[in-house]
Amino acid sequence: MEQATLELTVGPVAHGGWCVARHEGRVVFVRHALPGERVRARVTEETARFLRADAVEILDASPDRVLPPCPYAGPGRCGGCDWQHATLEAQRGLKADVVAEQLRRLAGIDRKIVVEEVPGAPDGLGWRTRVQFAATREGRLGFRHHRSHDIEVVDACLIAHPEVEAVGAEARSWNGAAGVEVIASSGGDRAVVIAPRPRRTVAVPDLDAPASILVDQGKGRTDARFGSGVLHERVEDREFRVSGSGFWQVHPGAAETLLDAVLAYAQPEPGEWALDLYCGAGLFAAALAEAVGPEGAVFGLEWETAAVRDAHANLRDLPQARVERGRVEEALDRFQIERADLVVVDPPRSGLGRDVVERVAGLEAERVVYVSCDPATLARDLAWFGELGYPLTDLRAFDCFPMTHHVECVALLLRS
Repeated sequence: MEQATLELTVGPVAHGGWCVARHEGRVVFVRHALPGERVRARVTEETARFLRADAVEILDASPDRVLPPCPYAGPGRCGGCDWQHATLEAQRGLKADVVAEQLRRLAGIDRKIVVEEVPGAPDGLGWRTRVQFAATREGRLGFRHHRSHDIEVVDACLIAHPEVEAVGAEARSWNGAAGVEVIASSGGDRAVVIAPRPRRTVAVPDLDAPASILVDQGKGRTDARFGSGVLHERVEDREFRVSGSGFWQVHPGAAETLLDAVLAYAQPEPGEWALDLYCGAGLFAAALAEAVGPEGAVFGLEWETAAVRDAHANLRDLPQARVERGRVEEALDRFQIERADLVVVDPPRSGLGRDVVERVAGLEAERVVYVSCDPATLARDLAWFGELGYPLTDLRAFDCFPMTHHVECVALLLRS
């Protein structure tokens, strides 16, 4: 059925930027559609159990449909955005439906979800402060098509922050590069991180705005060719250093929004013993350390070497905070961590997994706060926590990634 075209009535949203339809008894996952629409869809992939397809013609449009603001959005084009054809209100409703469906299906939790706007991108554009471009063999920059290695060359990215676009990377030639990341920090720094092709060097072009130039050496290590390679991020009255392309929230309002949500759930008290697992550069650890005070303690764990180094610098004025390098799966035992008053976890998209859930539950903390960028792995882990005496008490969801299917959640688990 390669390139076959089907007429479909589109059903509910599914995780990953799809909507679900059916054709001759088989499920069809459809992109570029909205629930309730009737569309013509071109099949892009077929398996024994389901089809994938792109809606190429809208026969009956949803009232939530809008013209995508980006000229590169649409079937067979840039795969970076999933929902540019929907209003922002509708996008948040779709994400809420996905979170609720994952909780219900994977954890047996029936809960109404509201996805909250994050300040800083009222029109859903111009928010992404870290943009990873792919480079063609000819050195042009763009983004990969959905589930493809093909690259859509672009002149500009509408969801990129204006300070990212000020560099003018898309207008330059990057011969020898496999990818180029452009970063603009809230502290006013810019950096360009170049990933060269194997056995190639990249001649760095003149840019439209000053930026540090770094070369990605693989395995999370970057070398500075020009500038310091360190960026500074401000959250409320504290400054954080982040090395190169190390992890930091990409929406300019996300770090403060998530920090406020974590603290509201964690309720750290003076003298308490807190853990910050997958602590990155120390955003949550710093706030927890300030709250528990010198009579309390915070222990952070992080695997990335550069992030640990950044966390040490960011927490140097807080002697009650300690950060060590290690994988949570083994490091809690290695450092003989047997208990805690509260635990904050912010794992990668793959979630915690059963072993870490069991280890965290074994700490017998009164409160566990779980920050998640993937509702499916969150729901899976919440089911295991529930079995171990930590039911879901509350959950907030945030639109940290407008125009895409991604959503950030903060969950509170109280020991029963």
